[in-house]
Amino acid sequence: MGDKNFTLPPGFRFYPTDEELVVHFLHRKANLLPFHPDIIPDLDLYPYDPWDLSGKAMEEGKIWYFYSRRTQNRVAGSGYWQPIGVEEQICSSSEQKVIGVKKHSAFYLGEPPHGVKSDWIMQEYRLPDSCSSSSRSSRKRSSKKDYSRWVVCRVYESNNNGDNGDDGKELSSLDEVFLSLDDLDEISFPN
Repeated sequence: MGDKNFTLPPGFRFYPTDEELVVHFLHRKANLLPFHPDIIPDLDLYPYDPWDLSGKAMEEGKIWYFYSRRTQNRVAGSGYWQPIGVEEQICSSSEQKVIGVKKHSAFYLGEPPHGVKSDWIMQEYRLPDSCSSSSRSSRKRSSKKDYSRWVVCRVYESNNNGDNGDDGKELSSLDEVFLSLDDLDEISFPN
């Protein structure tokens, strides 16, 4: 990872929203701005199968985060990533302007285009083309790399109901006791 020995303190969870991934991580990466702690690593995804990401990407539960470069090559070791659905615009909560774009891809086992779809999903976040093209021209003079082509990825294995199985919320022991009660009529609330 960025800071090789960095780990989150006990009780802290890394579960950023789409807006947070774009604003606090991707935007800073693409514009060469410093950010601390530097916990999301750079990773060339495509040599790896999704189940091989452990130890190579920022891991929170069964979700992996990493930076990569936008590329047309989407072939990995045992299969390939195929875009699914349409790209979604990510809007800022305060100004309601487009700050990023999210694309979903599924991992298919085998050779394209005859692979078998797996349960692995990747959400790839990029800056909108209008944002990256304007910053790209000013940076080309000062840098050999095109940093506007960075993306930040969230990879997880979906379960049968179609989500990533982790909504970022854990039940407290009090919640578990409350949910274990069979009859809510037995609970009396103060007036």
